[in-house]
Amino acid sequence: MKKILSLASMLGSLLAAPVMAADELPLAIAIHGGAGTIEKSNMTPAREKAYRDKLEEALERGYGILEEGGSSLDAVTAAINVLENSPLFNAGRGAVYTYNGTHELDASLMDGRTRQAGAVAGVTRIGNPIDLARLVMEKSPFVMLAGEGAEEFARTQGMAMVDNRIFDTEQRRQQLQRAKERLDREANDQAAVDALPVPYRMGTVGAVALDRDGNIAAGTSTGGMTAKRYGRIGDSPVIGAGTFADNDSCAVSATGHGEYFIRFNVAADICARVQYQDKTVREAAEEVINGVLKPVGGTGGVIVLDARGDVALVFNTAGMYRGSRTSSQAASVAIFGE
Repeated sequence: MKKILSLASMLGSLLAAPVMAADELPLAIAIHGGAGTIEKSNMTPAREKAYRDKLEEALERGYGILEEGGSSLDAVTAAINVLENSPLFNAGRGAVYTYNGTHELDASLMDGRTRQAGAVAGVTRIGNPIDLARLVMEKSPFVMLAGEGAEEFARTQGMAMVDNRIFDTEQRRQQLQRAKERLDREANDQAAVDALPVPYRMGTVGAVALDRDGNIAAGTSTGGMTAKRYGRIGDSPVIGAGTFADNDSCAVSATGHGEYFIRFNVAADICARVQYQDKTVREAAEEVINGVLKPVGGTGGVIVLDARGDVALVFNTAGMYRGSRTSSQAASVAIFGE
């Protein structure tokens, strides 16, 4: 009888204990718009405001979805759409030019709950590549599709094709001309890439998010490297290099010189340190970005988020377009090394 009373008492205590309301669970989102030689002295007040306004718009778009109970995948996709639709960033409408004067876009998306992922590379007629990456993840048995095949799949899913010229911008055209002048003076491809200014080798947008169900996601989208040739593909569509998400560790979206991020498996390495070495997201990101990449010449940065809502925005360049908002921290955007 005493045992029965004891069990009943324990059950009563559990039932009487307060239950955390859904709106008390942590929400978080972080975004980036690329890293590189971004210095205040080289930017007009009007242009700086334009960047900050667009970063805030993307941040609020994604966080608004989380507040309404939407998924981390929805929040990541929506935030990236805002940045893809702006000519300010090297993704979607602001994509850089290839050596031949066209645009080739890449993107990837990963679900931390299931580790399902989708990616596209070298697409030329997709207005929002992150949307196609999501279709690859959810509507195909594959992880990555490229070029004409990816666009053929897009058509089967009812996605509209766009004219490649919608990605044309005068600023990017001028960058291409300056890049080609340098490239054409070099003796080989490696020397040509090394001759490019650092900002010409990188430029990406991305987002990571945590939803009310405790699921995290990551996505990345890019126009690639200015004056790239031979169908070059960087880290942005490569799962584990430019994008990674796992509820048991963290979500990462990267931006930088893609070849280094691929070779050093940057996104997955950061999450492995979180999961297996008990590192915080900041500790893991600092170790990889500044301890692994920087000594070998790898430049760039990452946004990182774990399932507790902890955020890290880490880069080894002069600046990174970035922003974050969580349940416990107000929205904040930044550009320079402040």
